[in-house]
Amino acid sequence: MAAVKTRSEVALNRIAIASVLIVTIIFLAPIYWITSTAFKPRNLATTIPPTVMFEPEISPFVKLFLRRSQLREQPTPEEYAAAPWWERLVFDGGEKIVRDGRGNVQLSGYPSRFANSLIVAVVSTVLAVGMGTLTAYGFSRFKVAGEQDWLFFILSTRMLPPVVVAIPMFLMYRWFGLNDTHIGLIILYTAFNLSFSVWLMKGFIDEIPREYEEAALVDGYTRMEAFFKIVLPEAATGIAATAVFCFIIAWNEYAFALIMTRRTAQTAPPFIPSQVGSGLPDWTVIAAGTFLFLLPVAIFTFLLRNHLLRGMSFGAIRK
Repeated sequence: MAAVKTRSEVALNRIAIASVLIVTIIFLAPIYWITSTAFKPRNLATTIPPTVMFEPEISPFVKLFLRRSQLREQPTPEEYAAAPWWERLVFDGGEKIVRDGRGNVQLSGYPSRFANSLIVAVVSTVLAVGMGTLTAYGFSRFKVAGEQDWLFFILSTRMLPPVVVAIPMFLMYRWFGLNDTHIGLIILYTAFNLSFSVWLMKGFIDEIPREYEEAALVDGYTRMEAFFKIVLPEAATGIAATAVFCFIIAWNEYAFALIMTRRTAQTAPPFIPSQVGSGLPDWTVIAAGTFLFLLPVAIFTFLLRNHLLRGMSFGAIRK
């Protein structure tokens, strides 16, 4: 019986390992596809069957950052030889770099959109986590009249899909002059993430023993001093995990960014699909923009991975 049980356990372990590998491959396949396409020549991006082995190049990234137009006349050998290496990469793709009247190279809109994404995502994350932590502390430590009703009301703001309230928000923003502004997106993303931040942080703060604060109050600390010196350090794991989730949500948001912005405050998600190039869609440039867009959130999540794993259990401290 023991031998049979051991064989059954081995079989189940193998099935579990195989299942994990299959799921991992399925989830990593799109990332590999985007990454490989970002380094492919344009003529190999849409081949059937897909080209797996190829010589990588960086021309998609050069095209991503430079404004370009279709090349009507081929450059002379002298012009081609005198051009910088990055301009020759654009020439090889049948395009030319757009310059102003002084001959200065014109950048594409991607750098400014990428900067907008950073500004909006970072500021909204800081505001959502900060206000969410204070609100969660109040619900956790004090008796609030109608606490359950207030918590349900806060949660109800996430029950509707964003696209449902997009038109009313657009009309309201147009009335107040907040369309296509950084502050408008920051307010919107902060409000959208605040309910998530409150509920997640309340789970962490509830598990911090009240005795820590009571001891600090007996020693002469004020309530605010006890909060900043006792509660916040103990809730650091929860704050980090909440920040990761809020940053990912704000960083990847597409619907509001598409409807509420046009040029000044437009973020990267609605801008990347517009980079179809001149003529046929240039999927290598779109893949290059997507690849660079994935890096900040991947790095941020990797740096806080330990906090994120602990945060999945909704609590870092056990009584």
